[in-house]
Amino acid sequence: MRTRTLTAATTLATVFSSAVLAAVPAAADSRVEVPVSSFTDTVADGVHQRLFLSDGYGSDNIVVTDFAGKTVGKVPGLRDVTDLVLSTDSATLYAAVRGADKIVAVDTATLEVTAEYPTGDGSEPFQVATGEGGRIWFSFGDQWDSGLGLIDTTDPAAPVVTKYDDEQAGHNFATPPLLRTDPKAPGRLVALDHGISSGPVVVYDTTGAAPAVSVKEDKGGFFNDADITPDGANIVIAGPGRGLAEYRMSDLKQVGTYPMEEEASSVSVAPDGTVAAGSRGFGETTPNLAVFTRGAGKPASLRKIPHQHGVAERGLAWSGDGRTLFAVNDSWGSPTTPLSVLTNPRQYVTTATLTGPAKANRGAALTLTGKIGASMALPAGTPVTVTRTDLESPQGKALAPVKVDAKGAFTVKDTPPAGGKVTYKVAYAGDATYAGSAASLPVEVSRATATLTLDRNNQTFEYGAGVWFTAHLGATYKNRTLEIWADPWGGDKPNRLLRRAAVNANGDMAAKLEMTRDTTLVAVFAGDARYAPRTVKITANTKARVSTALTGYYKTAKIGTVSYRWYRKSVSPVATSTMTYFPGRKARFELEVYYNGRWYPSSPEFFKLGTNGKVAVKLGAPGESGIRARVRSAYVNNDSGDYVNSTAISAWQYMYFTN
Repeated sequence: MRTRTLTAATTLATVFSSAVLAAVPAAADSRVEVPVSSFTDTVADGVHQRLFLSDGYGSDNIVVTDFAGKTVGKVPGLRDVTDLVLSTDSATLYAAVRGADKIVAVDTATLEVTAEYPTGDGSEPFQVATGEGGRIWFSFGDQWDSGLGLIDTTDPAAPVVTKYDDEQAGHNFATPPLLRTDPKAPGRLVALDHGISSGPVVVYDTTGAAPAVSVKEDKGGFFNDADITPDGANIVIAGPGRGLAEYRMSDLKQVGTYPMEEEASSVSVAPDGTVAAGSRGFGETTPNLAVFTRGAGKPASLRKIPHQHGVAERGLAWSGDGRTLFAVNDSWGSPTTPLSVLTNPRQYVTTATLTGPAKANRGAALTLTGKIGASMALPAGTPVTVTRTDLESPQGKALAPVKVDAKGAFTVKDTPPAGGKVTYKVAYAGDATYAGSAASLPVEVSRATATLTLDRNNQTFEYGAGVWFTAHLGATYKNRTLEIWADPWGGDKPNRLLRRAAVNANGDMAAKLEMTRDTTLVAVFAGDARYAPRTVKITANTKARVSTALTGYYKTAKIGTVSYRWYRKSVSPVATSTMTYFPGRKARFELEVYYNGRWYPSSPEFFKLGTNGKVAVKLGAPGESGIRARVRSAYVNNDSGDYVNSTAISAWQYMYFTN
């Protein structure tokens, strides 16, 4: 085995609701972005705890991370690097540098290039594989000009590079083949002609001076990846078709299948024989990672690694101990590439579902149904915990556990004692074989309606009056507390809490407010386990404070019972209106003249207040004596430029003009 990897209907919805929570991942699982834009291959180095990712086609690097995905270094200047392989002792990493026509050797400890092996101008080496005795195999070329090559490094000072023509190789390759070797299969080299629909697989005997075809057979398709089993006896191939196929290398007879929903893009076999396969995952919910723990033909553990492009070709690698699986997504030219580090890849992913009514009556029995799903069903009788969270048990109350049947289904029966939002949660803890999962379902449980009133609705008060507002609460279960809030009109003053307190023995609670504006008052009952929350609103009105004063008179005296300000007929009286200020507010002035026993009005006029709340208006001298007049000012809701107070009118101010 190699230690690297190449590149329901609306009506129903109102009655029923469901919640689904995917499997709970192991805490150590992670997903990181690595600085790779054109991923082509990955190799896991268990000795140095490093991951090597080739980043070719413009980036020209090998990116090196630790096993947590943190970048620790790069090997730069490798034009169009396409393929990686580790030496048996993990001391050297070999890379096919297609754009520079060479194979390079990299020290895995220092990340320095220690040797370069030119493969000939225009050879474009594509794949690299290690053989016994210091030999390095590579594939090269383009389309039908492709072939097989060998670098003999027995003498490090004078390595020998040999390229075999079609006759020598025993096969006319349509593309540079994928190459696979494994220490458990000494003397064997597998070449997969992956770029042609017939899909020839060639197994070579490499014990002689030149490679000799041991067995060759068409396998019908375009291959994406392949890996050799731990015993060195078989090869598992990804693509074409849905899933993987396993062939015996001695005669290329098929000995197993690994079914998947899509064509496999990558495959990697762990030391214990666990087979991991990736796919593009084009479907929104289609799994793109399958782990076959129990072997060919058995259900796989399926996962959806979040990424729109799925698992990259040759994007899987196991750690040397086979405990951790690394999965690289296809970045398709993005500046970074997602790398998933799975610490429990063999566990079967489970999915919990819980379904039931969206609404229920308090004190009445209800039934919920659910399922713990997995690609391999849980054993019948597996326990599932049930928790109910409500107003009576805000921290959750454990209910009797339920058990799944042979299909993973279960039923929960309960009678909710409290109303309001009641959340049921089911959870499967998981074990060494299955990952845990959980699901929750909110149910709105009915509550009674409490009686709640607030007095003084639509009453009007003088500016500055201190007014008590009393809320009354009828029967409830446990909560006997009310709040009274005051929200002055105008938008520039906040809604504020006047009082929060328990009602008295009569169910009353009062709060005092100094009236300065029209105000919305709200009484709030927060509800309890048996009575629903409730609010009531009222509006209390407040008159503006308005007064009118005259200046310029020479005396004050009564005419009849009315007090007048006396003016010379040549003097223009000045009337000043004073009222509570609000931006943009205007005072309305009304002037009337007395004649033949009646008061005759002129048209009222509005004048804008100053920021001190005052505006003075000159009324004009009549030029005649014996004239009686009167003036007053008013704030008129809306007409005065705002709506925050109720209409208020000042008292009349009387004038008498003399010689």
